Amino acid sequence: MSIRQRMRDYATEKIVSEIMSHVATASTRNIVRMIRLGEKLTTDEEYRERTAELRRLFEQGHPSAILVKDVISRLSPRVRERLIRNLFINALLTGINTRKQILHDEGWQPPQFVVISPTMRCNLHCPGCYAGEYDQEEGLPLELIDRILTECKELGMYFNTMSGGEVLTRKDIFDVWRKHDDMYFQIYTNGTAINERTADKLAELGNVAPMVSLEGFEAETDERRGKGTFAKVMRAFDLMKERGMVFGASLTETRSNIETIGSEEFVDMCVEKGCMVLWYFQYIPIGRCPSLDLMPTAAQRDWLRRRVRELRDSRPVFIGDFWNDGPYVHGCIAGGREYLHINAKGDIEPCVFCHFAVDNIRNTSLRDAINSPFMRRIRSRQPYRDNLLTPCMLIDSPDVLRSVVSEFKARPTCEGAEELITDFADEIDRYAEEYRRYADPAWDAEKSREAEQPAEAASNER
Repeated sequence: MSIRQRMRDYATEKIVSEIMSHVATASTRNIVRMIRLGEKLTTDEEYRERTAELRRLFEQGHPSAILVKDVISRLSPRVRERLIRNLFINALLTGINTRKQILHDEGWQPPQFVVISPTMRCNLHCPGCYAGEYDQEEGLPLELIDRILTECKELGMYFNTMSGGEVLTRKDIFDVWRKHDDMYFQIYTNGTAINERTADKLAELGNVAPMVSLEGFEAETDERRGKGTFAKVMRAFDLMKERGMVFGASLTETRSNIETIGSEEFVDMCVEKGCMVLWYFQYIPIGRCPSLDLMPTAAQRDWLRRRVRELRDSRPVFIGDFWNDGPYVHGCIAGGREYLHINAKGDIEPCVFCHFAVDNIRNTSLRDAINSPFMRRIRSRQPYRDNLLTPCMLIDSPDVLRSVVSEFKARPTCEGAEELITDFADEIDRYAEEYRRYADPAWDAEKSREAEQPAEAASNER
């Protein structure tokens, strides 16, 4: 190691130590100090701008700032330390330096994270589950998961998402999370396995944040997931809140539940139970018993886009809308641009909802998979439209999905996956056209507002 690198590492550790010294007291002043110190850890201007914007939100008293203060004060010391060090420092600040260095040296930038599905086994059998048609007996060996995570860190990725199947059916997965204790894991789970013993183990680790699936209140959740499921999820929330954990809810919006899960009453219930994150995912007709009738209408999708913005400005909870947040992430993030999915067979998919693959992680490296011709072609087409409110190649620009699958002869990774581009093609095309009638005027209005803001700022300065 060079003298320069040793000096850089020493300076980084000094800054990290100073940040950690402010963690215990969640005052606005201390949090602003932490953010200013964090800005020194990254050389990436985009990340510096984001942290500066976060700092301004604290100074303005925005609900998102209240959320961060609340999160830090509610967490156990172990969970709080892992959240700051693993997620904000390793994954978001210093990890980007590695990814940018690879961009400089090799001409490509690794994504922010990889989604891994260690198993497709699940104790529930929900209709419409996107993973429902995968082979339930398939699973990734522990050694392979360990290898993938090691390669992730070599590429500057210290954040990882695990899905399935029900990831908590893999009892050995705790060994992985324990071994990679410098990483931060987000897991998607149905929550039924989170009893007192499991909650204790997760809290002890401190680097795992469960996102628990809900369909709405008790009636909606139990109708799809089975009687008593809602009560088990509420109990899981209570156990995790008592232990000072980071956790949230994963919400699949369908035509029948979108108004419920987008209601103030539902969001307030989640916040009261301790949820710090809400993820909205639009139902896509894939997996078990796919149905176009379950897809939210174009009008409903547009309504949720507007409602989420209202909720963000009024509720102390982080809300992500996987389809409607295209403008914030410059369109589609799949295909290795910001993430990709490795399923339980090892097939490397562009997205958890895009069940086509060319490569398998068992016989290729993560680096080579990200840079495969298939993934590169997808990235070369992004964004698929100038309107970033229509970011998806599955339902907004379905011609892109069909063309790349055909060009690279990508194979379906589960039974029935090809229906999205065959049997459902005409109806998906009609949906995309209909949604554009809402999204295109909304995008034009947004761009007009953005154009007016610099003019107003200049006028105020004069």
